[in-house]
Amino acid sequence: MIRVVLPAHLRTLSGADREVQLEVPGEPTQALVLDALEARYPMLRGTIRDPKTRRRRAFVRFFACQQDLSHDDPDKPLPGEVADGAEPFLVVGAMAGG
Repeated sequence: MIRVVLPAHLRTLSGADREVQLEVPGEPTQALVLDALEARYPMLRGTIRDPKTRRRRAFVRFFACQQDLSHDDPDKPLPGEVADGAEPFLVVGAMAGG
């Protein structure tokens, strides 16, 4: 079971709790986790990833195990602690402004 923590604006849009648990087939990757998240909460499609390219949106970041995974290959396996549910996969809305 993969634990995913969502930022407030995505929780409001989806009606999800702060943390959701997802079944991900096989070895979990960013792409598989996001596929499962979008399958459960279709209203999130296009908010985290571009719907055509499936690339991460510029102002969304991914973290796990105190590491920024935002620029990792989306098909790279997630850390074992995320795969076994000990640590969450965090979706974070980046801060911008000036």
